[in-house]
Amino acid sequence: MTAVSIIGVPSDLGANMRGANIGPTAIRIAGLHEKLKMMGCEIEERGDITVPLREMISPSELAIHYRPAILEICNRISDEVYRALTLGRKPIVLGGDHSIGMGTISGVSRFTREQNGAMGLVWIDAHADMNTPRTSHTGNIHGMPLSVLLGHGFPDLVNINGFSPKVKAENVALIGIRTLDSEEKELCRTSGVRYFTMREIDERGMHAVMQEAIAVVTNGTVGFHVSFDLDGIDPLYAPGVSTPVTGGISYREAHLILEMMADTKKVLSMEFVELNPMCDSEHKTAGLVIDLIQSTLGKSIV
Repeated sequence: MTAVSIIGVPSDLGANMRGANIGPTAIRIAGLHEKLKMMGCEIEERGDITVPLREMISPSELAIHYRPAILEICNRISDEVYRALTLGRKPIVLGGDHSIGMGTISGVSRFTREQNGAMGLVWIDAHADMNTPRTSHTGNIHGMPLSVLLGHGFPDLVNINGFSPKVKAENVALIGIRTLDSEEKELCRTSGVRYFTMREIDERGMHAVMQEAIAVVTNGTVGFHVSFDLDGIDPLYAPGVSTPVTGGISYREAHLILEMMADTKKVLSMEFVELNPMCDSEHKTAGLVIDLIQSTLGKSIV
C-alpha cells in the first residue's frame, strides 16, 4: 500500500494571470481522493498551505512581484514535503503556479541530504523556467524557479533551507520545452541541464527520450522528484492552463513519461502545477491531473 500526503498550494502570486490558486480545489472536487482509494492508497490530506490574497498584500510587494509572500509560502511547502518524506509518505503537491516548485524541491533536497545522497529532478514544461532577475522580461517568479533551484537568482529564494543548489544540473531532465525567452536560451544551453525539446521528442520518440531522462535523474541519486507543469501538454488535451502553447506533449506521451518513471520505483514525490480552472473546459484538465497522478503512482493498463 502506498502512503501519500496531499498538500495543496493555492497560489498564483508567481504569475501575471490569475486562477491557478483554485487549482488544488478543482483537482480534489474532480475526485482525487476517490481515485486514489481505488488504487489502495493510504491517504493523508494535509489541506492547503496558507496563501494571502493579493488584495491583502501591500502595494510595495506588488512592485517586487510578491517575492516576500512567495518566500514564506515556499518555506511552508518545504516543511510539509520534508515532514511527509520523513514519515515514509509520498508527497503529492497540488498547485498553484510553478513558483511553488522552489518550496517543494527544497523539502525533497533537505530530505535526501539527510540520507547522505543527492536528488534527481524531472521538470516537464513548455517553458524552461530558467530566467533570472537579469533576463526576465516580466519579473514574474514562476519563470525563474529552475534557475533558483540550481543556485541562480534572488539570494533569499536561492538559500531556502540554508543551502544551495538544491539539485545538481547533471541530475535534471527538462522535458517538453518549446518556448523560451531569447536570453533564457543561452542560460539553458550553458546550464548543464539535459533538456529535451519537442523537436527532439518528435525525432527520437518519447520512449527513447525517457530512457535517457531516467538515466540522468537516477545517476547517483537517492531518488527523484517529478515537477509537472500542465502547459507541457498540448492544449488539445490540457486546455485549463494559464499559458497554453501548441505543439506539446500528447495525452499518451504524458502517461508514458509517468508510467516509465513509476517503473523505476524511485519517485520520491510529485507536484502538478499551473492548472487554471478558469480556462478549463468541462473540468477536462482537472480530470487529466488525477489520471496523471495515478500513472505516477504505478497504475497500469493490465
